[in-house]
Amino acid sequence: MIPMMEFRQFSEQQPAFRVLKPWWDVFTEYLSVIMLMIGVFGCTLQVMQDKIICLPRSTTSENSSEVELLHLQTNISTVLREMKGLKTNLDLQQYSFINQMCYEKALHWYAKYFPYLVLIHTVIFMVCSNFWFKFPGSSSKIEHFISMLGKCFDSPWTTRALSEVSGENPEDNENQMSSSIARSDIVMSPGEGSLEKTQSLRSIPEKIVVDKASASVLDKKEGEQAKALFEKVKKFRLHVEEGDILYLMYVRQTVFKVIKFLLIIAYNSALVNKVQNKVRCEVEIQDMTGYKQFQCNHTMAHLFSKLSYCYLCLVAVYGLTSLYASYWLFYRSLKEYSFEYVRQETGINDIPDVKNDFAFMLHMIDQYDPLYSKRFAVFLSEVSENKLKQLNLNHDWTAEKLRQRLQTNPNNRLELQLFMLPGLPDTVFELTELQSLKLEIINNVMVSASISQLEDLQELSLYQCSLKMHPTAISFLKDNLKVLRVKFDDSREFPTWMYCLRNLEELYLTGPLSTDASKNIVLESLREMKCLKILSIKSNLTKIPQSIVDVSSHLLRLYLHNDGTKLVMLNNLKKMTNLTELEIVRCDLERIPHSIFSLTNLQELDLKENNLRSIEEIISFQHLRKLICLKLWYNSIMYIPEHIKKLSSLERLNFSHNKIEILPSHLFLCNKLRYLDLSNNDIRFIPPEVGVLQSLQYFSVSCNKIENLPDELFFCKKLKTFKLGKNSLSILSPKISYLSALTYLDLKGNHFEVLPQELGNCSALKRSGLVVEEALFETLPSDVRDKMKTE
Repeated sequence: MIPMMEFRQFSEQQPAFRVLKPWWDVFTEYLSVIMLMIGVFGCTLQVMQDKIICLPRSTTSENSSEVELLHLQTNISTVLREMKGLKTNLDLQQYSFINQMCYEKALHWYAKYFPYLVLIHTVIFMVCSNFWFKFPGSSSKIEHFISMLGKCFDSPWTTRALSEVSGENPEDNENQMSSSIARSDIVMSPGEGSLEKTQSLRSIPEKIVVDKASASVLDKKEGEQAKALFEKVKKFRLHVEEGDILYLMYVRQTVFKVIKFLLIIAYNSALVNKVQNKVRCEVEIQDMTGYKQFQCNHTMAHLFSKLSYCYLCLVAVYGLTSLYASYWLFYRSLKEYSFEYVRQETGINDIPDVKNDFAFMLHMIDQYDPLYSKRFAVFLSEVSENKLKQLNLNHDWTAEKLRQRLQTNPNNRLELQLFMLPGLPDTVFELTELQSLKLEIINNVMVSASISQLEDLQELSLYQCSLKMHPTAISFLKDNLKVLRVKFDDSREFPTWMYCLRNLEELYLTGPLSTDASKNIVLESLREMKCLKILSIKSNLTKIPQSIVDVSSHLLRLYLHNDGTKLVMLNNLKKMTNLTELEIVRCDLERIPHSIFSLTNLQELDLKENNLRSIEEIISFQHLRKLICLKLWYNSIMYIPEHIKKLSSLERLNFSHNKIEILPSHLFLCNKLRYLDLSNNDIRFIPPEVGVLQSLQYFSVSCNKIENLPDELFFCKKLKTFKLGKNSLSILSPKISYLSALTYLDLKGNHFEVLPQELGNCSALKRSGLVVEEALFETLPSDVRDKMKTE
């Protein structure tokens, strides 16, 4: 006898796998168990009982006299005694031999092997039904999926997320949740199918209630586990959606079962009547038994006949169920799964639809219980993931920790700088003293309405941050924000809400902008910014945007920094008559734009890193009566025109990093100069007229080819910073002592052999302000050195 335990491996899988078995698979498993019992029962009878019993048949070859005599004797004996059976004179071994011969020769093969056929077919059905759970290419995916399903279902974050979107208070329904969900050992899986395909989701209650512990604040360990689950689900989805091996495997095994069902029905229906009780047997064994013909009785024919009809009925039901499964497979679009109902019921609108094997497994789960798909969908949502990250972020960055990072920025505001965080901690909004917030390289920043608690916030810096604003937050910034700095690389990082900041005074934009509407990011109208005073744009513009004209009436400072792209069409500058400071940097200008000469209120002009070679137009600057600072550094200027003397109001002049060889004496007629930078040129000689600059406080001629200094230079007695480094000087005049206000002197990189001891008379000059080789410093008298080392 074959024990039933031997067949359990064909019908049983891990308990968790049941979620991937729809009702028809479960039903056919029960049918398979019944058929298996029929087969085992029949095989047991075959082994334990006699299969067939045979008796010899009498022949008609005896003569009539013998018959008559026998008949007469029989009649006589009947009178004398009771009638008895015919005697054959065969022993037990002969009967056993006859039974075996007739079983093999006369009994139909179907009647002999029926129990074994039932057993074999049933085992094949069982193996086929579970083949996709065992095949290496599919079993690995199923195991990973079931593992994640269970972990996601048991995760406190699942119940927390669903309870939050449902608006349900989990503490009020603790008992309900513990009885209906908490004991489940599998998590819901993200199911996908069209709206018609997931009608079972209608039965899912809209409000999922969780137990008190899971709905409360997650601890750090639970948060990290949920975060890891999000990553696993993402990677698993990318892997599984690439193919459809699970779908094809299930389709093939279902089609195979249908074909086998038709085959069994066909040949069993034709042969079931071959199971008969009486069987005639004729074998050539007269020499051994004396008989040739035998009448046999198949002892189990009646039982096998009933069992065969019962088996046919079971196979028919099994086959019809398989046909329904085939209809479901081919009629439904199982390679696509839609979470439309889940999105509607949970309010989590960003749950994506899935496809291929991922979709197929979710359809299978829906046949078991659609609740699993709904709960698993939480881990497909970026919104849910961001909420989890936010929760973990708040745990890591407490208000006390953030308060320790507060610093005072150059604008004398209390600033908090956050760099490369996964989001913006909500605890930031507890720092009510915060005045400036600087965020760098932070994605998925959601600024909630809580920002309105920062009543002192005036400055916001966003460097490569994708940020979303709550309407209440926009309203708050609209009235309170004074300074906005934005550095962006694509349109997702560009804050479109900035256009409504009506009280904004300073705006700094760094990133790819365009004046062409067909391009990626275009600067729109700035009309709402009625208070804007400073505008800085670092981009690759080819012309000044028309939107800048919107603020031209009240704009005071304009900074245009290009990446070397040529800036043309500067006529819009004429409309900015109130500008006091203008920077046009790296715009590939070859001439000084004429539109600048209309800016009568201009005080500072910076044309750094352009392509200026000639500055003959500089004479027109005489109309800019308020111009006090002119920076023409980092260009290719060869000479300075003599009519620079017309710029009598200049106080700061920068010609550094050019190609100037000769200094015109007229330059020093700008007698109000306090700052003059001529470093990094090819100057060999400084005119004695430099002594006219009695207001000069900063003078730099480092990195030139100067060999001598005029004595008149030392009459600039207000000079505080004097840079002579990297020239060809060999002697420093003792008249250096006239510069009593000197605090910084750079002599390094010259040909000095000794320093004049008169340096000791420069009372404000200390060792830290004297840039010179150590060996050269040692040439000074010891008392001078000691004096200079004394701070």
